[in-house]
Amino acid sequence: MSKKNYAALAQTIIDHVGGSDNVKSVIHCATRLRFQLNDMSLGKVEELKQNPDVITVVKSGGQFQVVIGNHVGKVYDDVLPLVGASSSESDHSDNSDQSILSRLIDVISSIFAPILGIMAGAGILKGVLALSVAMEWMSTSEGTHRILNASADGIFYFLPIFLGYTSAKKFGSKPFIGMAIGAALVHPDVMNHFNAIFSAKLGGKAVDPEFFLGIPISYMNYASSVIPIILACWVNSYIERWFDSWLPDSMKNLFTPFFCLLVSVPLTFLAIGPVATHIGSGLSGGMMWVYSASPILAGIIMGTFWQVLVIFGLHWGLAPVFINNLSVNGFDVFGPMTLPAVMGQVGAALGIFIIARNKKTRTLAGSVAVSGIFGITEPAVYGLNLPRKKPFIFGCVGGAIGGGIIGYFGTKMFSMGIPAIFSFAQYIPETGIDMSVYGAIIGGAIAIIIAAGLTVLFFREDDDTTGETESSANTNVAPSTPAQPVATATSKETITSPLQGTMIPLTQVADETFASELLGKGVAITPTLGELYAPVDGEVESIFATKHAFGIKSKEGAELLIHVGVDTVKLNGEGFSVHVEEGQTIKQGDHLLSFDIEAIQAQGFDVTTPIIISNTDDYTDVITLFSDEDITINAPLLALV
Repeated sequence: MSKKNYAALAQTIIDHVGGSDNVKSVIHCATRLRFQLNDMSLGKVEELKQNPDVITVVKSGGQFQVVIGNHVGKVYDDVLPLVGASSSESDHSDNSDQSILSRLIDVISSIFAPILGIMAGAGILKGVLALSVAMEWMSTSEGTHRILNASADGIFYFLPIFLGYTSAKKFGSKPFIGMAIGAALVHPDVMNHFNAIFSAKLGGKAVDPEFFLGIPISYMNYASSVIPIILACWVNSYIERWFDSWLPDSMKNLFTPFFCLLVSVPLTFLAIGPVATHIGSGLSGGMMWVYSASPILAGIIMGTFWQVLVIFGLHWGLAPVFINNLSVNGFDVFGPMTLPAVMGQVGAALGIFIIARNKKTRTLAGSVAVSGIFGITEPAVYGLNLPRKKPFIFGCVGGAIGGGIIGYFGTKMFSMGIPAIFSFAQYIPETGIDMSVYGAIIGGAIAIIIAAGLTVLFFREDDDTTGETESSANTNVAPSTPAQPVATATSKETITSPLQGTMIPLTQVADETFASELLGKGVAITPTLGELYAPVDGEVESIFATKHAFGIKSKEGAELLIHVGVDTVKLNGEGFSVHVEEGQTIKQGDHLLSFDIEAIQAQGFDVTTPIIISNTDDYTDVITLFSDEDITINAPLLALV
């Protein structure tokens, strides 16, 4: 996609989330734009889903999430100028109307999403170093190892500083004050004193307590910690706003940071930090208790449901758990269990790649499988497996079995990262490669094999373009009606009319998404008969849950979107009766849908139906063949040349 198209997509997205004035804040993770909107009802989910450059749209965790794919960062760069810098500089907003879970997910994703990329990269580097030491390619005493280890370990050791920035930003306070609080927690003098106290206690020596204005100080190890800095920044946001409320404007830049450091840092060392540390230890202990009860069952659950959480963007809720376990225990056992979940979706995509006869489907399956191997599964899930249902389920089955295997072998993760092919290096302990590492490899491989095998055996992707496949069942076929085309261009394919009614140009449809031809070229028909028939031989690829729209792929490769009415998604299927199923092979003229025109119009909806060629870019032109306004079923409608 070109830079120009990124800008156009950014503008389209902003238009469909209610405009820039409706955007409180926007951030992005590996594949999604995550919007906080003033009014969620203004977000046009279905319209955005129909955009070919948008994988899907999810409303979850109090966020309006637009799934873009690997190039989300480039789209984000073009979104920011449209919404204003303040939308990225501060994510603080009043979410009191949301559930506690939604607010929690929103806070977690906003805090961790900006640093996940660098954490994953550093985690891979740590894994590579561990592998190099285990294979005796490098010694820990070498300068090369020392420098590279500092590069990899720096973000984890000084994590409170990074989280101080993102947490303060989320809570609506000055990010650099948050960084300063985080820096104080891992200051060398503080850490050296903690280490001295810890060593003395291990040796059975008494340690004289230190005091801050007469209050005893409980020193903790805040390196790599998560919860203390987040709570500290949350408390500091109120302290900062209180000082800002009465300090003169001319003094705020100097004295607000001064008073915040004077109050918030001691408060963190005296109360917030120790309490948060105990909370973190309790959380980690509780998770390990669950794991110890049945590692295999824990692996099965994680492997089964991880991708389900990803679909709704709820997987962020577990990110601080993984990081907290790393901080408290030095390792995490739950992160590795997500690897088979990823590889399961890769396996399902590979299964489709094996059985697909259509070149475009094979190309899509191959590309999303490669993307999934590197940890980005949204294209595979949303673009391939989930729309076909069974492959997604088979991927979850493979993930469950692979997760159980990893639980059995007790695989541990020693640095944070996204589950991907590089993760194996992050599972290597200091003692070298052992069975837990081999268990991860086996679990990931089994997930791929099972998902791919189930897909090949039990999923039928009918991409036959030879013209030999007959219609699966439907015998209710509309009568053929001859018509004279206005053009005799040599066409790759002819699309017949699926409706009886009055034909109008697509540009006159009362919906900008269709009228702008953003979804592709085509034509629209205002039906006079509430019956919809197949315009081509092919397959029903998708039927919207609300029954008002069909995605059809012809045997010749044309991809059609037939959308009965404007905004009829709001009817939730009322007035529509579907006669076919997703995945069903159809012949031109097969009866697809019955709909009650009068009932739909009585509720204030326009029944004008766009017929769109979604893959317009694959053709030189899309030509309207019928010359009269009134058209009958099965009359030649469009020529694809």
